[in-house]
Amino acid sequence: MDDVITYGDGRGEPAPVRDDPDGSYPWIGGRTGSRRLRGDGVTAQFIRFVLVGGSSNIVYALVFLLLHSRGALAANVAGVVVSTALANELHRRLTFHASARVRWFPAQWEGGGLALVGLALSTLSLALLDFWLPSVGGLVQAVAVVAVSAFVGVLRFLALRGWVFS
Repeated sequence: MDDVITYGDGRGEPAPVRDDPDGSYPWIGGRTGSRRLRGDGVTAQFIRFVLVGGSSNIVYALVFLLLHSRGALAANVAGVVVSTALANELHRRLTFHASARVRWFPAQWEGGGLALVGLALSTLSLALLDFWLPSVGGLVQAVAVVAVSAFVGVLRFLALRGWVFS
C-alpha cells in the first residue's frame, strides 16, 4: 500500500497516476526516481552518502566557526567528532540501510576509525595553511577543511560500503 498515492480527502482510493514512457514530463516520473533513490544500488547509496556528507559538513562548519575563538585545531577536533558521530549514524540508518545488521557501537567505532584519517588530513591542511598564510581567517580555514573532507569522503564511501556496512 506504500506505493499507492491516494486522494487527500480521506477516501483512501488510489489517485490516477500517468505513465511517462518517453520522459517528456519529468515531474510525472518523480515517484520512480524517489523509489530508485531509496534502493540499495551503488548509485542510490552514493547520492544518499553525498547528501548525508553535505549535511554533516554543514554541521562541521557551524561547530568549527562557533569554537574557532578557542583555536583552530580545537575547533577542528570538535567539529570532526560531532559531525562524524552524526554522519556515521545517518549512514548506518539511511545511506546503507544497515541498522538491522550493524549495531550502533561497531558503526561508530569503525566509522570513527576511518574519520581519524580525515582528522589527520584536515589537521595537516590547517597546519600547512597556517604555515603558508598565517593571517588567514576562520572562514577560509573552514573551506579548506571541507574541501579536504570531500576528498576523504570518496575514500570513506568506498570503505564504509565495502567494509563497515557490507
